[in-house]
Amino acid sequence: LFKNATVWTNEQEGILKITDVAISEGRILAVGQKLIGTDIFGKEVFQEIDATGKHLTSGIIDEHSHIAIDRGVNEGTQASSAEVSIANVIKSNDINIYRQLSGGVTTAQLLHGSANPIGGQSGIIKFRWGSPPEEMKFEGAPGFIKFALGENVKQSNWGDFERIRFPQTRMGVEQVFYDHFHQARAYEKRWKNYNSLSMSEKRKTIAPREDLEMNTLVEILNKERFITCHSYVQSEINMLMNVADSMGFTLNTFTHILEGYKVADKMREHGAGGSTFSDWWAYKFEVNDAIPYNAALLKDMGVLTAINSDDAEMARRLNQEAAKAIKYGGTSEENAWKMITLNPAKLLHLDDNMGSIKIGKDADI
Repeated sequence: LFKNATVWTNEQEGILKITDVAISEGRILAVGQKLIGTDIFGKEVFQEIDATGKHLTSGIIDEHSHIAIDRGVNEGTQASSAEVSIANVIKSNDINIYRQLSGGVTTAQLLHGSANPIGGQSGIIKFRWGSPPEEMKFEGAPGFIKFALGENVKQSNWGDFERIRFPQTRMGVEQVFYDHFHQARAYEKRWKNYNSLSMSEKRKTIAPREDLEMNTLVEILNKERFITCHSYVQSEINMLMNVADSMGFTLNTFTHILEGYKVADKMREHGAGGSTFSDWWAYKFEVNDAIPYNAALLKDMGVLTAINSDDAEMARRLNQEAAKAIKYGGTSEENAWKMITLNPAKLLHLDDNMGSIKIGKDADI
């Protein structure tokens, strides 16, 4: 039982002064004033912690992380690696988990790298230091996958000997998406036709070959798996939204999204969120138009906006990264704090469980 804290609820109640929060077995039980930690006989039921003069918040959530991944983050040998999963290579004893916990991070989406237009599946973990990999996974978390655009996927900076794998141009990147999604539709149709047969007809027919890559892409088309897409340049952001619109699904998150301020109106119309850096720019050509006002402008245009790390060291200080939205964009303290707590929870479709101080939510505080 935390007593007399300043509680940043991230709910309609806003920031509450001199407020108590009771937690038990990983859940928030009560939020209010003058909560009692003893039973009717005066026996102490809760361990009381005096939080006078301190701030209590929900845990930080990193939408874009590459820590705790064993033996490489990219399967870059083909244009699509949708069949592989980061959840299979979680390294639970990565010291960065411990260090980031000290900075308030409690949950992260572990993403495949940006070597291919269609990358691998994500792993979403709770930072349960000392637990084995399976116990770190967020049970019941929705499925995500990494997509990527730009210089990385067309191998601009890979060296003179990396000129073999398709695609090598931006127009090739777009075609990769269409080629694979049309293959997935055809694959799904073959299975539907086979499953519509009677048992006697199935005995006379060879079943389609099970394809793990196609299964994943069919999940995307049927809105059962969500995309987080590495992106920088407005023309490519527009391109992928057009691909998604034509194929009948919505891009969940554009991550990095450093030219998002140029296409925020189109992102809002499409329904995509943005997970951006606070002020990274000029580290490669396609980042030249990045500005430190991006997060605030996206938020002001009605785009669900988060700030991520993509970096093991910076993730320890995401509170300071969020503060830059106040310095540059005039964002309120509450809205800046939501960019690293409630908003990434919403982008990950986990806000029923985390992202705010509310009765019934996980006590990641």
